[in-house]
Amino acid sequence: MEKKKILFVAEAMGGGVFTYIVDLSNELVRNYNVDIYIAYSIRPQTPENFRDYFDERVHLIEVKNFVRALNPRSDLRAFFELKKIAKAVKPDIIHLHSSKAGAIGRFAFNGRKTPMFYTPHGYSFLMQNYDVKNRTLFKFAENIAAKRCCTTISCSKGEHEETLKITKKATYVNNGINTEELDELLKSVKTAPHPFTVFTLGRICYQKNPVLFNEIALSLPDVQFLWIGDGEMRDTLTADNIRITGWVNRADALRFSVNGDVFVLTSLWEGLPISLLEAMYMKKFCVVSDVIGNKNVIANEKNGFVCDTKSEFINAIKTIRTDRDPSIIDKAYNDIITKFNSRVMAKNYYDIYKERFKN
Repeated sequence: MEKKKILFVAEAMGGGVFTYIVDLSNELVRNYNVDIYIAYSIRPQTPENFRDYFDERVHLIEVKNFVRALNPRSDLRAFFELKKIAKAVKPDIIHLHSSKAGAIGRFAFNGRKTPMFYTPHGYSFLMQNYDVKNRTLFKFAENIAAKRCCTTISCSKGEHEETLKITKKATYVNNGINTEELDELLKSVKTAPHPFTVFTLGRICYQKNPVLFNEIALSLPDVQFLWIGDGEMRDTLTADNIRITGWVNRADALRFSVNGDVFVLTSLWEGLPISLLEAMYMKKFCVVSDVIGNKNVIANEKNGFVCDTKSEFINAIKTIRTDRDPSIIDKAYNDIITKFNSRVMAKNYYDIYKERFKN
């Protein structure tokens, strides 16, 4: 049987989206009769050795004209570049990832000749670092693009609920992590004696709300706080009990995580964060903000803690420090095994693709 070709278009090849693309691509080529092509662009967070993360059967094609910001000239060039790539690949499915790829791709392709899907990975109009004018513009653009022949596959139930306000041509597949690969990496990571540590992982940027993270640290001066990563808002982390690692490789990030006790996400918005799923699998207590993505994974006081205010974050951390309930982390771990792992994710995506493959 001839292999079907799936073309991923991914402008945002950094952070959690990068991990998602790697895991989904590798699972599909290893377990299903498909060829995967990825039209991508480089971001500052993209690992230098990013090609090493992919199975050798995954085809990588750089889109030279993809840029993150709105740029009519570059965007038009990317439009024609994507059409040229698709003409050469002749895919059976086109799957667009993130807002920029979703906007350009849904107009570059009509979705009738070749079935087309779109995954937002966090809608731009929900991103509070943009002013009201820009967020209104982004939502207007999503509404226009949604009229195209394309099905939106959200990465969490919460994102799906937002999608249904825009289009009924929608479904969702929960993000998942590659637990087998994580197990292999964790074999070489050693635990060491350490003080009670609250940690987070990711870019120090407006979305992750480092200001609140800093306020929590200032309120708990006898607790060690750790930010694994770096970013443009590094200067907001002023508390003496916060350590910033800077950008580190995957092995070091896991080493820091393993030697932490409480994983905190103070985010203002999320899609479905990979860092949270990994922390749950590593049996870390998770304390997260009450936003889409986080609250679609964490049920308050069942498999973690969901918080609205600084005082709620502080109280949750104090509770964990004095009275660690192992049933909470066991429930979180089991949720990863049954719901949020890459094998389950890939099968769900393949089932969706398979319905649209032409015989």
